[in-house]
Amino acid sequence: MPVKALHHLDLTVADVERSLQFYLELLGPLGVKELYRFATYRGTEEVVYLGVGPGKQAIGFRRADGGEHRYYDVGVEHIAISVDSREEVEAVYERAVEIGARIHFPVEEDRDIPGYWALFVLDPDGFRLEVFCWPGEDEWVQT
Repeated sequence: MPVKALHHLDLTVADVERSLQFYLELLGPLGVKELYRFATYRGTEEVVYLGVGPGKQAIGFRRADGGEHRYYDVGVEHIAISVDSREEVEAVYERAVEIGARIHFPVEEDRDIPGYWALFVLDPDGFRLEVFCWPGEDEWVQT
């Protein structure tokens, strides 16, 4: 049987509540919401999941033991969130500016993929978040 989906991705962050506030302020108007809070298997922290799409797709946040994320060191390069329209990407950009988020690249069309509009913003821990729309998205996924 094939893989069904990427179900969730957990990030370790410096401050879980700060990260939740950031993601909910930025993406809440697009339907992102808190789903669950669980004690982790280690018993030393809680993991909080935000629903980020149809079905059971989620991003989890748990407190890091220490250190910091450094863009382009070993780890997550970016997380991409797909939306329906360029207007939604623009609205996320406006909210990012309002909350003082670090903009990595403002909304622009990809130079290699016509119709692919994206915004790149850094979350409070420096994880790069992409919010994009791409009418040809369904053609990219191979069956």
